[in-house]
Amino acid sequence: MPCPDCTCAGAAAVCVPASAGALAGLAGSRRLRALRLPRRMLLLAWLLKAALPGNGAEGALLRGQVVAERTGRPLPSRVYINGEDGKWYFPRPAAAEGSAVRYEKRNWANTNAVEMHTTLSAHPFEIELPPGRYTVTVERGKEYVAQARRVELRQEPVDLKFELHRWIDMAERGWYSGDTHVHRALDELPNLMLAEDLNVSFPLLYWVTEAFQPPAASDRSARGPAPSDAVKVDDTHVIIPRNTEYEIFTVSGQRHTLGAVFVLNHKSVFEQGAPPVGPVAAQAHREGALLDLDKHDWPWSMALVPVMGVDLYELANNHVWRTEFAFTNWSTPAPAYMALPNQGQGGTELDWVVYGLENYYALLNCGFRLRPTAGTANGVHPVPLGFSRVYVYLEKGFSADGWIKGLGEGRSFVTTGPMLMTTVNKAPPGQVFRQDSKPQTYRVDGVAIHERPLDKIEIIVNGEVAAAINPRNKLTPAGAYESKFAEALRLEQSCWVAARCFEPPAAGKARFAHTGPWHVEVAGKPLLPKRAEAEFLVQRVADQIQRSAGVLPAAAIAEYRQALAVFQDIANKAR
Repeated sequence: MPCPDCTCAGAAAVCVPASAGALAGLAGSRRLRALRLPRRMLLLAWLLKAALPGNGAEGALLRGQVVAERTGRPLPSRVYINGEDGKWYFPRPAAAEGSAVRYEKRNWANTNAVEMHTTLSAHPFEIELPPGRYTVTVERGKEYVAQARRVELRQEPVDLKFELHRWIDMAERGWYSGDTHVHRALDELPNLMLAEDLNVSFPLLYWVTEAFQPPAASDRSARGPAPSDAVKVDDTHVIIPRNTEYEIFTVSGQRHTLGAVFVLNHKSVFEQGAPPVGPVAAQAHREGALLDLDKHDWPWSMALVPVMGVDLYELANNHVWRTEFAFTNWSTPAPAYMALPNQGQGGTELDWVVYGLENYYALLNCGFRLRPTAGTANGVHPVPLGFSRVYVYLEKGFSADGWIKGLGEGRSFVTTGPMLMTTVNKAPPGQVFRQDSKPQTYRVDGVAIHERPLDKIEIIVNGEVAAAINPRNKLTPAGAYESKFAEALRLEQSCWVAARCFEPPAAGKARFAHTGPWHVEVAGKPLLPKRAEAEFLVQRVADQIQRSAGVLPAAAIAEYRQALAVFQDIANKAR
């Protein structure tokens, strides 16, 4: 029988685990006793068990359970245990049938940006901790109020019960959540999704970072073929397993970052490398997959939109976290017309979100009807699964196929906190209205709900604030803050309409929600972008042609030139 964390495959007469963590994990076990190690090694194992953070040490037993406040039903959850010395600890299930997944991430750009938690199944948890003071925090996705307790441990066991209060039930209203940017193993996701109450996840089991390499050949891809069908966790939680990320950092062995695009829910295993990206896009569309644009500031991102026919734009992306913001310097500067600080080179989390919104608006104004989505890159970044998430409206109840169809049609909103449910003329986001050349009035009705008061609600038309709404923040029976709104828009030309809301800004953080757009097509009055928007897109692509000349093959440069011609044509018609 192979030993944990060792290469002896059980053949050695005396096995010494390869890491301190493995040795500590064996301390006190029957397997370690059976190995008949010298007493000095046994002592070392016990000392390591006591010293390693998160493994617990001889001291008091902390036990906890997490239940729903109203029903007392046990709940899966995400648990943080932080000692007053700054160390993090990771509990285990108290029941043999329970499960726990430990998550430890610290960002390289900002080492204060950390995510140290355990996701636990709906069973009690426990951990042995040295005497001292601790903060235990329990959270569950977006729809429950987090609870934190300060506890002092001496020698006797301590029992904690967390009764989580649900401030909104989005499924009852027909909205179901997803995360389209996930880097976790299939066997971890049932635990994670239930702990976060995330209905749909898209693990990027194929992930290539070298130009021209087939995804299945990448050492970042999962071993073996990903399942082709949805994996059911339960009736309202599913994993869509066959997804590919092309995230190109090197070209012919040399560092030359291009960026990332995802192919979601494809049917076959892709054999194409990239660039060029045209063959990838063609196969994706044939198979009914969705193309998801990762961050807007990646070097190649704007060129991908016209060349690939991208479907989705990560409006709430993987740089917005529960912890501190890290990426204060951006890959591509924002243009002057966006009026962002530091000459558009970087800024706070709020600045980053505004940059993403304005870039999205520029694409919409240029006629690219991308639908919004949200992703975390949980598994890579210090952020919980589903911290940024997209909610899709399903009138007839949940199904995996229905959710993916709704995402592709734009019947959605993205959020990092608030809930924003809006209709235009009683239609959900994604609706296309057609009118003759006469002006017409449209009614926008909605409600923004959050566990904290909101700062502002805005109706956006073609990227401009058409109505600024002062939130009422009326307390609901569930203890949330609700702001209903109703606005009339008189529209005379082709446009798009969306709604957004924000929490009050705090230390540069951005907690917001944003609907997918509604489109209005007016006969003889086409949508025209501002000249600055179109010229921004032209310049983005022109810069990349110059940067990649002599690095990328002719076929890839030809795609850049194709994108440039599209944007130049749009710029010639701009207002």
